[in-house]
Amino acid sequence: MYLEHVNLVVSNSDVDAMLKFYRAVFPHWRIRAEGQGEWYGKPRKWLHFGDDYHYLALSDHGEGENRKLEGHSLGLAHFAYVTQNLDALIHRLQQAGYAIAKNGADEPYRKNVYFIDPAGFEVEFVEYLSDLPAERNLSLAP
Repeated sequence: MYLEHVNLVVSNSDVDAMLKFYRAVFPHWRIRAEGQGEWYGKPRKWLHFGDDYHYLALSDHGEGENRKLEGHSLGLAHFAYVTQNLDALIHRLQQAGYAIAKNGADEPYRKNVYFIDPAGFEVEFVEYLSDLPAERNLSLAP
């Protein structure tokens, strides 16, 4: 079993900005499909950005603001991707104009960093420095 996609609802103006951010993260991904539809009476455009196995579903019918990440509101805190080369990923994002939101904890068997995407979602990127689960998961925080 694996996670196939994450479905993010953003504002109309955020879709292009989201594509710019995630193209820096996943340079090999492409728009797999796109279209128009309706979500409970409201028109929306949607697209799937990914590869043959994983993707982000983006819909442009969002209203209001994303939850404050430093607050205590219900909702998505963050989602994470594992990378084999965290330094290269950080470099690509910084070259595209994105700053690190916060560094991860100093851990012996992993490196991680957090960025905020254009719609306000926090995304963690992790590089594991061990293939042993007991070491990789030494001090995982929820």
